[in-house]
Amino acid sequence: MISYAFVFARGGSKGLPGKNIKPLLGKPLIQYSIEVALQTSGIDKVFVSTDDNDIAEVTRSVGAIVIDRPVELAQDDSPEWQAWKHAISWVTERYGEFEEFISLPATSPLRSVKDVESAILRKSNTGADICIAITPANRSPYFNMVKESGNNLIELVNKPTNSIYRRQDAPEIFDITTVVYVANVEFIMKNNNLFDGMVTSIEVPKHRAVDIDDMYDFNFAESILNNTFNEEG
Repeated sequence: MISYAFVFARGGSKGLPGKNIKPLLGKPLIQYSIEVALQTSGIDKVFVSTDDNDIAEVTRSVGAIVIDRPVELAQDDSPEWQAWKHAISWVTERYGEFEEFISLPATSPLRSVKDVESAILRKSNTGADICIAITPANRSPYFNMVKESGNNLIELVNKPTNSIYRRQDAPEIFDITTVVYVANVEFIMKNNNLFDGMVTSIEVPKHRAVDIDDMYDFNFAESILNNTFNEEG
């Protein structure tokens, strides 16, 4: 099976301008995703889809291939799934057909090679269309998440059939992370939504599931990396 890894990195970012190449402990943020892809067994090539010249320059300097993303697919409201389809078509035209698509968003620099390899293996073993990464959620729609019900009242998002008095008694809930997505190319090209097919997952600990959207997230990731390096030293 031919497997290619992709990093999707727009130039525009309102939450943290220039975040995809912002230095994180001396390395551009996007470099963490590219390096993990290059180190993962089974990945044949690594591509970066971007509309930004500075991101493209960093991409080439660390050994990945640049995909020129159309402007209409690089807006704040552009569906990521359509950027996936464009990247698949672009690569297929230039490098031939491949079977497995692996997305490693630049905003998750704390993932490990093991996380990516585990996702690849899980999809293969389960026969699912796509494998995503999840991490334990802090809140539960069965216990401490509410919605407005009208007349200035609120209610639980999901009402359990039996009363739940402790969070530990509620069904286990997870957040979807941006650590890794592994999917069949055919599934992506024939569908338009993550949950249109059979979805499996791997669980990733919270300290590797940080998704950088603003400066707070960036500083948090930097703190985790600093502690990791200090412990190793």
